[in-house]
Amino acid sequence: MQDQSEQPSRGRSRAVQLDSFGGPEVLTVRQVPVPQAGPKQVRVRVTAAGLNPMDWIMTADADTAARFGLGLPAGFGTDYAGVVDQAGDGVTGFAPGDRVFGGALSRAVADFVVVDLDAVAANEVHHTPDGVDDRTAATLTIAGRTASAALAEVALGPDDTVLIGGAGGGVGVFAVQLALIAGARVIGTGSAASAGFLRELGADPVTYGDGLADRVRALAPGGVTAALDLHGTETLHAARELGVPDNRICTIATKVDGVPAANGANAAPGALEEIARLVAAGRLRVPVAATFPVEQIRQAAGLQAGRHVRGKVVIDL
Repeated sequence: MQDQSEQPSRGRSRAVQLDSFGGPEVLTVRQVPVPQAGPKQVRVRVTAAGLNPMDWIMTADADTAARFGLGLPAGFGTDYAGVVDQAGDGVTGFAPGDRVFGGALSRAVADFVVVDLDAVAANEVHHTPDGVDDRTAATLTIAGRTASAALAEVALGPDDTVLIGGAGGGVGVFAVQLALIAGARVIGTGSAASAGFLRELGADPVTYGDGLADRVRALAPGGVTAALDLHGTETLHAARELGVPDNRICTIATKVDGVPAANGANAAPGALEEIARLVAAGRLRVPVAATFPVEQIRQAAGLQAGRHVRGKVVIDL
């Protein structure tokens, strides 16, 4: 975290921006004017920003960016945590000094973000519970919402055995633990090297790749009743081969006819606050794989974009 002596000046602050769409190489740390909170807005002094696959997917090309309402120059990152340092007219429920977390779509990796109190998913602010540090809080919004929405689609219970593809990734670590809290048995796909990590989360590990359905069948001779594919379609096809009906399979990274697809924006009201409470209570943990200072944003984004990170990548500001 940044020392008080290194705080930005009153008039200028740092923000990661890009002038052309592409990969991590287009990301630049710039000095920008400090934004001001307007009516029913709060300004947050960001201390940590969590990275997600959607951050680089949204800014990889112009067509995808346009679908999210983004143009150039664009910011980067959505998940943030920090402290309210300015409240506009008409703000209730938040005051300077409050610890908060939430989403600021494609602008979170910055010293300051301004957020409307008329919250919508990925542009929102919530109180950070005591017992949740800022780095952890900065990982919750996108991945937590997405995992919650995916699990709601398959409605897990104590009688379920669920196959989760991509179980060690940013969304996977939430999905595995939330499924266990629901009482289900979890089988999680990953590389052979990730087996110990998945066991620590509480999942029974299985390696992805050819023959996945046979390996799952050996682990669960009584059958699999639900599946989440958090990466592509391999887990979906294995689940179908294992006899899981389409209405109990959910994807997040692709769409397949007849199979529900989850989006974090569709998470149930209060889902994110409940996840934060579970973290505060010690019932859900978020593995942080790596932290970087904002000056190393290209290295951080490159690591995250490689899709082999076990847990989350966080930027310190």
